[in-house]
Amino acid sequence: MISISSNLNIMIKAAEKASKSVIRDFGEVEKLQVSKKGPYDFVTKTDKNVEKILIEELSKAKKNYSFLSEEIGSIINKDKENIWIIDPIDGTTNFLHGIPHFAICIALESNKEIISGLIFDPIKNEMFFAEKNKGAFLNNHRLRVSNKNSIEDCLFSSNHEGVKFSNLNMRYTGCAALDLAYVASGRLDGFFHNNINLWDVAAGKIIVEEAGGIINDISKYEKNNINIKASSFSIKNEMLKNLENF
Repeated sequence: MISISSNLNIMIKAAEKASKSVIRDFGEVEKLQVSKKGPYDFVTKTDKNVEKILIEELSKAKKNYSFLSEEIGSIINKDKENIWIIDPIDGTTNFLHGIPHFAICIALESNKEIISGLIFDPIKNEMFFAEKNKGAFLNNHRLRVSNKNSIEDCLFSSNHEGVKFSNLNMRYTGCAALDLAYVASGRLDGFFHNNINLWDVAAGKIIVEEAGGIINDISKYEKNNINIKASSFSIKNEMLKNLENF
C-alpha cells in the first residue's frame, strides 16, 4: 500500500472532483466542432470552472496556502511559503479540437521547493503523482524512467520549435505536462521545451525526478519563461549534445 501525505490526498480529491466537469464538457466539445461559433468560448469557460473547483477544494483543506494559477495568476494568502501551483487544463488546444490528450495539474511548492506533484489525465483515467523522497506512481504502480542508452532507440517530445530544431526521433503532443509524465513512466525518453510556464512543468518536474530522471534547475528562470530539459540519466548527455543550439 502506498503511503501518501494528507496534502497529496487533498490534491488527488480536488483533481478527481474537477475532472467530472472536464469529462462532461469534453463530450460537449465534439458537438461544438461543427457549429459556426466553434467551441473556443466554451472551453475558456471550462478552464475557469475547473480552476474554481480546484481552488475551492484546496482552500477548504488549507485555508492559508497561496496560489499560482494559469488563469487567475497569483493569490497571496497568509502562508506565502506554501503555494499551490495549478494548471486547470494543460493541453487546452487539444481539448478545443476534441483530441483526448490533456491533463489537470497541481503541484505544491514549499519554501521555494516543489515537494509534490500530480498530473491527471481524466479521459484515460491516468493519475501520475509523486512526493519528495517517496517515489513516483501511475495510479498505484511505481514509475521508473526508461533505461535505454542508445539515442537511436529513443523517443523525445518538445513543442513545435523543438521538433523543427532537433534531429532526434520527435513527437509534438501539445501537452507538456503529459510529456513529462510520459518521461517518468518510460513511454518517452526525454522532453525539452523553451519559454514554458511554471504551471505547465511544476508537477512534472518532481514526478520525473522521483522516477529516477534528471531535470535542469528550473528555479533560476522567470516563472513564465522557463527552459526545461528532462530525461533519464543514461541518455542525458547524448540528448544535451543534440540540443547545444536550442
